[in-house]
Order: sequence, then C-alpha cells, then structure tokens
Amino acid sequence: MHNLKHSGAYSRLENGKVRRKFSKTILVAGGAGFVGTHLCKRLLDAGNKVICVDSLMTGRQSNIQPLIGEAGFSFILHDIIRPLKFSRPIDEIYNLACPASPPHYQADPVHTMQTCILGSINLLRLARKKGAKILLASTSEVYGDPKVHPQPENYWGNVNTVGPRSCYDEGKRCAETLFHDYAARDGIEVKIARIFNTYGPLMRPDDGRVVSNFICQALQGLPLTVYGEGQQTRSFCYVDDLVSGLVALMATGKEVCDPVNLGNPGEFTVMELAFLVKEMTSSKSRIEHLPLPKDDPVVRRPLISRANRLLGWQPTIPLREGLEKTIAYFAAEIFANEPIVEVAE
Repeated sequence: MHNLKHSGAYSRLENGKVRRKFSKTILVAGGAGFVGTHLCKRLLDAGNKVICVDSLMTGRQSNIQPLIGEAGFSFILHDIIRPLKFSRPIDEIYNLACPASPPHYQADPVHTMQTCILGSINLLRLARKKGAKILLASTSEVYGDPKVHPQPENYWGNVNTVGPRSCYDEGKRCAETLFHDYAARDGIEVKIARIFNTYGPLMRPDDGRVVSNFICQALQGLPLTVYGEGQQTRSFCYVDDLVSGLVALMATGKEVCDPVNLGNPGEFTVMELAFLVKEMTSSKSRIEHLPLPKDDPVVRRPLISRANRLLGWQPTIPLREGLEKTIAYFAAEIFANEPIVEVAE
C-alpha cells in the first residue's frame, strides 16, 4: 500500500473494517505512458483516487503493472478520440494522451491529429459535465523551429503546417485553442503546460528521442546517431521535475489559464549530450552523422519566469544526475533477459 502520511484519512466502518478516504478523484488520460505513469504514482502517493485511461498505442501496461491492485487506482483501456462516460464524480483531468516522439506520432499522423483535437473535445466536455479542472499537456513544439530564443509563452512560433511534424505541432496548437475557447465559452477551469524535452525512467527503448536513442545505442555499443552536425540545442528536464510542475500548475487558481512553459533552461548541443552519454556509459561507440530531418528545430530552450512567478517552480535535478538514473533504468531494461555467466574463481 502507498504511504498515506500525506492523505491522512481513514474511516472505520460498522463491521470494523477500515476504508481509506481519498482527497480527490483524478483522471489521467495517457496514464500508462512515460510521463503519465510517473504522474499517476505521484497523485496516488498524495492520497488521491486515480483513474488511468490509455489506449496502449504507445503507453505500456508494464508501466502501470505495479499500480494494479493498489487502493484507489483503476485502469481503463480506451482511446480518447471516442467520448468517455463516467457516472462517478471527477475533480481533475490531466490530458497527456498523445504520442510525443516523432517516430510514434508520425506513424499515424491522422490519428495523432484526432487525439489532439477530438480527444481534447471529449475530455473538455467531460470536464464541463463534472465541473472538473482540466490540464492540457501541450508542448514546446508549438514554437516550431523558433526565431525567438529562448522561447517565452507570448511567442507565437514558426510552424510548418504541411511538414512531417505538423500533425503533432499543429494538433497541440489546436488543442490549446480548444482549451482557451471552452474556458471562455463555458467557464471551464483550464491549465495549459508547454512541456520541453523530458527524460527519465519508463521511457520506451524505441522512444526515438535523443536521450533514449543515445543511451540505448551507447549501452549496446552501437553508433550514436547524430542528425546534422549536432549543433542544434535542446533543454532536458528530468521527469520528476516535470511532474512537480504539472501538479503545481493544476493547483493554481482559476486566474491561471494562459500557457506556462515547463522545462529545464539548461541548454546543450546534441553533440555535448552525445559525449556526456559516452562518458557516463564508458561506451566505445562511434558517432555517426545522418541527414538533418525536415523541420528539426535548430534551438530549443524555455523561458520559465512565468512558472517561477505563478507556481514557485523550477527544476532541481541537473542533467548528469538525471542521466545516471535513466542509464540505470535502460541498462536493466536492455540486459534483463541476458544469461548470467558465472566465472570460476
């Protein structure tokens, strides 16, 4: 059973059995994904009842397996492009339901757009019916290949509407518009988090983003694939920091409805990350340069002064510390089924 020191509440029934009281009932769409699973765990540990909804297109049942059977946790296999019906009360909704890595969201771009648009409409209607707060996990991709650096929330972005990344970039931009308009029309309390590159345990080995790619390649002695010259920059936020930001954003009052950047402002070139991963894994992997993908952003770094001011939030886990935990996770994943060779003394 989870530690209940923060929720604190039990009640004793007439038959003498103990029933746990929950602070809130919270629905997490995309709750079996990388970030979603970490969020479900955090919300459970805080004494909430958590309804995890996931289609398992990119989320994994193995992520949430440790939570199955926990008091207050339930899982529903469902694709949010179809409406959801719940008879029970819901206090908060987190919409994390969408593939976030280019290989996965480009695999079925029409479904990605449907998830962003139809999924948002379905969850917003549910929030309206239940009187629930609702948070959108948007993305730094709404800035496209930015011409303003670092990226503040009032920058409108530089996005190609007909490129390979457009289904995700434009889908999330449309989702933000829907959240804004439902709030204005129906009075729904909405939160919009623009999430920058996040990494950590529970990422899929085939995630396709640079941190997971480099770590898995380095651990297996494969070439580290760098696109272009590797001078493009990224800002990497450890998942625990991000989840703290999401929870803090959801806890704000109704006046906080505009987008808020959540990311680590530390900025690294892709080549810097490659050398750091090689060093930390003691890998002999060579670096292989491949053509730069179309519309790949040249720079990416969040301006987080709004999150500092409104949420009292800033990331605390430096890249090296986060990478240590992530490397350990992937090492266990990759080598889990390898036979153990005993060496005679």
